[in-house]
Amino acid sequence: MAITLVNPSGLPEVGAYRQVSIATGSKLVFIAGQVAWDADGVTVGEGDLAAQVERCYLNIGTALAEAGGSFDDVAKLTVYVVDWTPDKMPLLMEGLTRAATKLGVTTAPPASLLGVAALDVPEHLVEIEATAVLD
Repeated sequence: MAITLVNPSGLPEVGAYRQVSIATGSKLVFIAGQVAWDADGVTVGEGDLAAQVERCYLNIGTALAEAGGSFDDVAKLTVYVVDWTPDKMPLLMEGLTRAATKLGVTTAPPASLLGVAALDVPEHLVEIEATAVLD
């Protein structure tokens, strides 16, 4: 495995992710921001943040598999949420948990969460991009 996730002493432990990702692999994979589209380009979970987060993670899983990897290879995630407020965190975590269960993985790479005014399509509530490192 090319990625080691750690929480260094001196930094707070965050339950949802690790603070540092140490990459030792040689193949970088950059996954474009994934939105809640199914394979036919139809928005999944319109108006449902948890459902859209789940779809984004499943789409990332599909992209990683195509590259020969999995969530174990993810070095960094960036999450963009429309009109973010902290009370949306349970929905974000619900979608993440459902996707992780379906994928059979634990997703804890370093992540950044950014609130945005809008995304490319008005129905999209979240977009998630990933960077992975493979051996």
